[in-house]
Amino acid sequence: MSLEDIRNRIHKAERAAGRVEGSVTLIAVSKVQPNERVEAVLEMGHRCFGENRVQEAAGKWPEFRERFQGIDLHLIGPLQTNKARQAFDLFQTIHSVDRPKLASTIARIAQEEGHCPDIFLQVNTGEEDQKAGVLPADADKFINDCKGMDLPVQGLMCIPPVDEEPSLHFALLAKIAERNGLQGLSMGMSGDFEEAIALGATHVRVGSAIFGARDYG
Repeated sequence: MSLEDIRNRIHKAERAAGRVEGSVTLIAVSKVQPNERVEAVLEMGHRCFGENRVQEAAGKWPEFRERFQGIDLHLIGPLQTNKARQAFDLFQTIHSVDRPKLASTIARIAQEEGHCPDIFLQVNTGEEDQKAGVLPADADKFINDCKGMDLPVQGLMCIPPVDEEPSLHFALLAKIAERNGLQGLSMGMSGDFEEAIALGATHVRVGSAIFGARDYG
């Protein structure tokens, strides 16, 4: 797969869903990818990337930003509260706000800094013990509390269980977002982003299909 192939598949899925072409943001997931692969995608003109860890992003992106204009960086992995302030300096969007303590920390830093990255709230749609995110039953209250803290909540994010039909989880996330007046849906990865787009995804997170298999060394 190439970046162009993925873009074409996204546009085809948008058209099939009766959506405006270009309404879905492609986040190229660059975590654990060698810099030369990331640079190659930057050279193709792509500017929206996703990282899993603050520390890895801090070691990679300041240098790229000196050479490439308009980079739009998204944190899609877990965020520790003690890394929240550093995340403000690196990321335009945080997709993994998954608990009240983190939301409160971000809100406090936002007041101090006078700005805040866009926020997506992570919902644990599969109710998996090992996975982050608020439970679906608690999502409405969490969304309301975050709005009450003046956080710029753009939408919701989920990572479906690997052994379940992802469309069920995408539909659940879309339903929660709709009843709370949220437009953004961060859902869908390399293997299922077309299904996610059919169910309303506004942001899809695609890594291996663009960069190739990750080398975890």
